[in-house]
Amino acid sequence: MLLDETVRRIRPVDARADELARKKLDRKTKPRRSLGRLEDLACQVAAARGLADPPLPRKAIVVMGADHGVAAEGVSAYPQEVTHQMLLNFARGGAAINVLARHANARVVVVDMGVVEAPASSPEILSRRIGPGTRNFALGPAMGVDEARRALETGIEIAGSLTDSGFDLIGIGEMGIANTTSASALAAVFTGATPSEVTGRGTGIDDATFEKKVQVIERAIRVNRPVREDALDVLAKLGGFEIAGLAGVVLGAAARCVPVVVDGFIASAAALVASRLAPLARERLIASHRSVERGHGIVLEALGTRPLLDLDLRLGEGTGAALAMGLVDASLHVLHEMATFESAGVSDAGA
Repeated sequence: MLLDETVRRIRPVDARADELARKKLDRKTKPRRSLGRLEDLACQVAAARGLADPPLPRKAIVVMGADHGVAAEGVSAYPQEVTHQMLLNFARGGAAINVLARHANARVVVVDMGVVEAPASSPEILSRRIGPGTRNFALGPAMGVDEARRALETGIEIAGSLTDSGFDLIGIGEMGIANTTSASALAAVFTGATPSEVTGRGTGIDDATFEKKVQVIERAIRVNRPVREDALDVLAKLGGFEIAGLAGVVLGAAARCVPVVVDGFIASAAALVASRLAPLARERLIASHRSVERGHGIVLEALGTRPLLDLDLRLGEGTGAALAMGLVDASLHVLHEMATFESAGVSDAGA
């Protein structure tokens, strides 16, 4: 099966490429490591790609949308039809992700993984629907294991298509009313944190709705009894079609030695799913930012990643990924263009 084959293909990043990129940076006209994490980022990309001097990347941001049955529990400040409406906004180029992706010179790939109301056929929206939204996981599993696998393999196929087309830096973002509830449930199970520790206010819910949201997640975990060591079981019981699809994008990109820039809390929950299916996948993750969502820091810690930015973002859509892609470009420009001590005739103080 595609999922199993993809997991088997993921290999460790190239430590030699990392070392050679770092040595190249050490010869630049600056005190060693004085560009701090910008240098680390260039080396991270080099190791992920297996290239000591990786070219500037062609960038794409995959934004997946789907609806969640748990929205029926009243856990969001927005009605469910907003998911459908925002997919159309993405397709028209009017959303924040479109603006920031244009700034980053990144292509936006919009995918309908399963909103309740399917958008009209459009070349700007890939229809990869698993179903008309997941089921209410407060009452039983959000989806079947076969549906979860299909969603994962859809993401793998999309990542493969993008890399075949020459894209070698992929960002992930999402849209789905009530998907912070799903992400919080996944985070609680995978990290061992309590639902109250990983649950935030999503789109801006009030205190009463927040308490209800925590209680719904607690009930969902109690009703479904997910097996923490079985990532596919956890995903099927508590996940969303778009979360599963993005986890597949991470796996598919990692298998092609392509780094993935992860957006906020929900995208990070998808990356956490991927890392539990294939632990080596986390080596190709670039955490774009730290969200204001309460559980995001816990998920980032579980992934072993440190975010590049902290801008109080909480929108999703891949917006943080688009911003971080500019830093990836900047790090590689330094690697490619900055003069060395030898070429500039500048004395080197040594290591």
